[in-house]
Amino acid sequence: MSAKAQFLKKLQDQQPGRRDFDSKSEADIAELRLRMDELQEMMDAWLAGTGICIESYDVVLSDLLAGRKTFSVTALKLHYDNREIKFTPVYLYGQGVTGCVEVSLWIEGRVTPQYRLFMRCSESINWTCSPAAIPGARRRAFSEDAFFEMITGLLA
Repeated sequence: MSAKAQFLKKLQDQQPGRRDFDSKSEADIAELRLRMDELQEMMDAWLAGTGICIESYDVVLSDLLAGRKTFSVTALKLHYDNREIKFTPVYLYGQGVTGCVEVSLWIEGRVTPQYRLFMRCSESINWTCSPAAIPGARRRAFSEDAFFEMITGLLA
């Protein structure tokens, strides 16, 4: 290996936030955690000035396809009056996607699944979504408009 190649490898290894993972599942778990944090930041910006509160909390997932690993990841809860919309990670691998988050409406202890968000799928490396009530529904890009459609149950 040339001196330049050695230097560049050492430089790359010292970059902050750079981490080598022992397996693909470890890298995907780290990505899901990061992407949930980024999702919260987007929601905070979209909801600025609305009075809707966002709360984060940890959930534990156990994924058989990730080598039976158990890991924690952030979930999000939006509050308005006596209603909540929860964005809860439900699995890492399944149905041709990586990272699935269920979006549910909670009213007085009653839970109604509304949508599913997918961190990565064959169609896109970005968040996509589909209605939970329509199995096999076509996924579409998750956007600010899609987000506000998802949370309309807070106002009903």
